[in-house]
Amino acid sequence: MTEPTTPTPPPPVDGGAPPSVRVLLADDDALLRTGVRVVLDSAPGIEVAGEAADGVRTVELCRALEPDLVLMDVRMPGIDGIEATTRIVAGGLSTRVLVLTTFPQDDYVWRALRAGAGGFLLKRASPERLLDAVRTVAGGDTLLDPSVTGSLVDHFVRGGRPRGEESGEPAWLARLTLRELEVLRWMAEGLSNEEIAALLGIAESTTKTHVKRILQKTGARDRAQAVVLAYRCGLV
Repeated sequence: MTEPTTPTPPPPVDGGAPPSVRVLLADDDALLRTGVRVVLDSAPGIEVAGEAADGVRTVELCRALEPDLVLMDVRMPGIDGIEATTRIVAGGLSTRVLVLTTFPQDDYVWRALRAGAGGFLLKRASPERLLDAVRTVAGGDTLLDPSVTGSLVDHFVRGGRPRGEESGEPAWLARLTLRELEVLRWMAEGLSNEEIAALLGIAESTTKTHVKRILQKTGARDRAQAVVLAYRCGLV
């Protein structure tokens, strides 16, 4: 049974304060939504704009509230999180989608990626990891939980290659510099820009530049798709 939900209206804009990340919680588990809300409400710069217990209501609230991010469950009544993500992206909304999945081997992971999800996180993630994921994906980057990345390996490396895809080394691989190859490998391991920068001893802004060039050279739509390409060609 779908639970009624009430959206929280956006607060007045304070000209001196940085804009908050407005998040919509989409999950049919009321207890989980409550727990996530507590975590988000405790963090500066993040606010819960509303809650939805099914996929149809999620899409409706995205259109009405235009949140920066949806924390999207996959298995919900009505339409699931995959279809809800598809409708949000197809509707031209700027709302980003961060999928919360219970199991890293969940078959929905790749479908959500194709639908336009900007990140994947396991529901057992720590509060700190959740907050980092919210800020990362809302900011336009892609975040993949390392365990979820493993499921992409299973899908592509073990027989998930689409029909008609040519075998052999892709042309884009030769266009990447050694540093870009290094950055792409760490991206595929699930590291954020900040973590890659610290590991390589470079500025985070430099890492962002490398990621941007990787996306341009590979033709990838976003960070997640670039990771998939890395696994497809055996780079990782």
